[in-house]
Amino acid sequence: MTSDEYDYIVVGAGSAGCVLANRLTADGETSVLLLEAGTPDDDRNMRIPAAFPELFKTDADWEYYTEPQDGCAGRELYWPRGKTLGGCSSTNAMIYIRGHPSDYDGWAELGNDGWGYDSMLEYFRRAETFEPTDSSYHGDEGPLNVTDQSSPRPASEAFVRAAAQAGYDRNDDFNGAEQAGVGLYHVTQKNGKRHSAADAYLKPVLDRSNLTAETGARVTEVTVEDGRATGVKYSRDGEARSVDATEEVLVSAGAVNSPQILMLSGIGDPDHLADHGIDVEAASPGVGRNLQDHLFAFTVYETDDDVSTLDDAGSLRDLFNWFVRKRGKLTSNVGEAGGFVRTDPDEPRPDLQFHFAPSYFMEHGLANPEEGRGLSIGATQLRPESRGRVRLSSTDPFEAPAIDPNYLDERADLETLVEGVKRAREIADQDALSEYLGRELWPGGDVETDEEIARHVREECHTVYHPVGTCKMGDDPAAVVDDELRVRGVEGLRVVDASVMPTLVGGNTNAPTIAIAERAADLIREDRPATAEGPLSAAGD
Repeated sequence: MTSDEYDYIVVGAGSAGCVLANRLTADGETSVLLLEAGTPDDDRNMRIPAAFPELFKTDADWEYYTEPQDGCAGRELYWPRGKTLGGCSSTNAMIYIRGHPSDYDGWAELGNDGWGYDSMLEYFRRAETFEPTDSSYHGDEGPLNVTDQSSPRPASEAFVRAAAQAGYDRNDDFNGAEQAGVGLYHVTQKNGKRHSAADAYLKPVLDRSNLTAETGARVTEVTVEDGRATGVKYSRDGEARSVDATEEVLVSAGAVNSPQILMLSGIGDPDHLADHGIDVEAASPGVGRNLQDHLFAFTVYETDDDVSTLDDAGSLRDLFNWFVRKRGKLTSNVGEAGGFVRTDPDEPRPDLQFHFAPSYFMEHGLANPEEGRGLSIGATQLRPESRGRVRLSSTDPFEAPAIDPNYLDERADLETLVEGVKRAREIADQDALSEYLGRELWPGGDVETDEEIARHVREECHTVYHPVGTCKMGDDPAAVVDDELRVRGVEGLRVVDASVMPTLVGGNTNAPTIAIAERAADLIREDRPATAEGPLSAAGD
């Protein structure tokens, strides 16, 4: 077993880990080891925005499955999770959404000082270069490029017009003064290509002498001695290795792997650890609990429009347009349009989100018809009430943990998705979409009552890829980390990723995860000795 020593060890080179690696090495003095279990991000499909579904069930995907879900007709739902540099930011649909300001104010009200919206806006702006316009809500010097779509499909524009005809306001910036409304999504792209956290934060600084990054490095345990994290054990190329951290271990492995690593290290519910014969280093019953995720309920239509649809993207013309002009169908993020609406006009914030795809998108696109073209409208309940859990399946760190999101356990979650399908149909019935839409395939014209729609939701819904909450921050007994993301009961250990969210934000989760890591970098720097302080780098110098 080999051994070495660094100031900080970052476990996971996903969105959060890439941010930490950049920011913590900016002073040129602090040494950081970044360990990523997955592969380098050299698959061409990661660069081509419209090709992200081709990454499902590949080496770049953890390819998790849930436990059978009673609320979803007993199905085991597929969970793609990025297993590569950049994590899910290298495999996702590139939609840049922060959530509603009240989401962050709610975190602060739960006892998390410094996590309110006014504070977090600083970190969103710091992270971002926003191409479309100058705005007080956006940054212009950050590492992450956020832009308008270069070639949105005509049907996506028609969806926005149809939603306006249905009574929803047009909104050209869901991250600005108001979230509610419909429009085209901003995306994390640059020059027609995906711009992942690895592209933005990691690759520009890989030549720093104080940064070491390893792929294929599967962390199996955080080593804890006398109540302090001292390093990690990991496997690489079939060899067991250990490495020490003189300052801190920073776990950024995501909402599934972060709690798994903590539990394998003896940090978790004592009863659950005892079931697996694991000695308790810190009793923390909240580890793995509080799991929350968004669900898609899709309404899908046939179409004869070959200009709008992406189902046949990939022709020589499409490849030429992308390689040479960085325009055309292959620049599409698939979920091009959408919006945020209130199912109850008296509610203070939207509770339903739409994603419009100018293509079939049935079961992650894996069950699309082999022939023909389609258009899809996905409805998502923004703040599900159901709570699930991640548990160990065994003490084997290479065995996937048991994932039980407990989908649709709360009746309100199902009712909101049923309403979402009905509203999607209402938008589809407007004149602006009439020339594009043919026969309804999902749920189908014979599905009319709420009960029938509910059955469709249970049988066909799937994840929106937004699991959070399994190492939540707070000051209650179930909180795993405090408001500086320090693991309770263990010194020198933090969790920095989407698992620390106490509640799921009302929107896509990649931008919030990056902002969490930006704030964490400040918190970590504040705790360092004065001799290690240095200027914060904006990007890749």
